[in-house]
Amino acid sequence: MQIQPYLFFNGRCEEAIEFYRKALGAEVDMMMRFNESPDPLPPGMLAPGFENKVMHASVRIGGAVLMASDGMAAGDTEFKGFSLSIDAPDAAGVDRLFNALAEGGTVTMPAGKTFWSPWFGMVTDRFGVGWMVGVNAV
Repeated sequence: MQIQPYLFFNGRCEEAIEFYRKALGAEVDMMMRFNESPDPLPPGMLAPGFENKVMHASVRIGGAVLMASDGMAAGDTEFKGFSLSIDAPDAAGVDRLFNALAEGGTVTMPAGKTFWSPWFGMVTDRFGVGWMVGVNAV
């Protein structure tokens, strides 16, 4: 059994995927747009202008899968109550990932030594997704 995060970017999914490609080396396993659906969507289900938006994407970051969509344009995108955790092999790797994710985002906790990790930091990226980046000390 696996748990895989599924994030809804409310119209910015493709932009987010491109950002994660550059920042984290993400690879797109598959991506389907709403207008590529084999089944027609019910009338009124999709906001005008969302036909070319991402209905579903599967992105691989290292050995993990992140799923994403533009959603149904139901309001503001909010990623609250969780963070995605990503490990790096050493402090230099943490700094590289952390700085890339922080571009256009907000540093929540600067990278530094903690009692649980030799190098760890927290950042909210430009899309509002929280990340915990650290050297896994376990």
